[in-house]
Amino acid sequence: MAEQVKTSTTSTVAGQPLSSVPLVKSATAQIQAVPLPRRLVGARAWGIGAIVVIGALLPFALQNFYIFQLTLAMVYAIALIGLNMLVGYNGQVSLGHGALYAIGAYIAAILMNSYDWPYWLSVLPAGVVCLVFGYFFGLPALRLSGHYLALASLALAVTTPQVLKHKALEQWTGGFSGIVLSKPEVPFGLPINQDQWIYFFVYAIMLVLFLGAYNLLRGRIGRAMIAIRDQPIAAEAMGINSAIIKTSTFGVSAFYTGVAGALSAIVVQFVSPDSYDFFLSITLLVGIAVGGFATISGAIYGALFILLVPNFAGELSKSAPWAIYGVLLILVMYFLPTGFAGFVRMIGQRLSAMFTR
Repeated sequence: MAEQVKTSTTSTVAGQPLSSVPLVKSATAQIQAVPLPRRLVGARAWGIGAIVVIGALLPFALQNFYIFQLTLAMVYAIALIGLNMLVGYNGQVSLGHGALYAIGAYIAAILMNSYDWPYWLSVLPAGVVCLVFGYFFGLPALRLSGHYLALASLALAVTTPQVLKHKALEQWTGGFSGIVLSKPEVPFGLPINQDQWIYFFVYAIMLVLFLGAYNLLRGRIGRAMIAIRDQPIAAEAMGINSAIIKTSTFGVSAFYTGVAGALSAIVVQFVSPDSYDFFLSITLLVGIAVGGFATISGAIYGALFILLVPNFAGELSKSAPWAIYGVLLILVMYFLPTGFAGFVRMIGQRLSAMFTR
């Protein structure tokens, strides 16, 4: 990548070296990765490893209800990291990811209910279907940006629940009643209950997808996504194919959201059109804003927020829970403008500065 940047900056624009153009200088600086000190890299690796181990031990210390809540939070986290790729890293605003979430859930539910597929085998096809759908939806969206793209994706979110209720699809989707699924059994005679098994199943998939997102976003493609978001003209000048990057990002984002939808069907054991209305798309957008745009860890914080805070607001006020939720959301956005991930990063930077003096 560095060789491409070096080669591109030897060109000229209007008789001036390309490296002297401000837009190119800004994008080039953002594309070049800044290595962390070895001590900080080692500390971060140990910290991530400790978090992974703690996450694997949590089901043995919690009741089934709290295990279910954490499992659902991990499902939301997968959807949020997919949406954050599109909005946070690539700068494309989407209000239709609730529809992709619904498509993934229904694909998995139909495969399990109508065709007797095992639950673990239905997750990948749901993600692939959403990937293809998202990619082809992203093609006409290339002509749109900003609020125009948001309105186009809004149409998708509003239309999908109505399509799922249509009589022509009722034999597969169950119409207004939805589909009731059976709870997965614990395999291999493992000494754990069903809720713990579902937790570990979702946990393993989440770790794989987060690792894939980390490698993607920290590599050449991720830097190209950021360059297109911040300096699209400079990115084109350096030879980045914006059309391919944008449509591919939409497809990968849809894949993550579809997998999350399939996992939600397995966790909840029920799907219905009314569960995937437009409010779900707004909720997912709130999640990445609270967690932190263009962050990977922010998906965890955002998922916990959108799952736990509404319940907390309902306990504070039975008459106006959403008013309490709105106030809490405003406070978080005011005091943490970069999200929880930005706040945690700031604390980490200050602590590292104290210990490296």
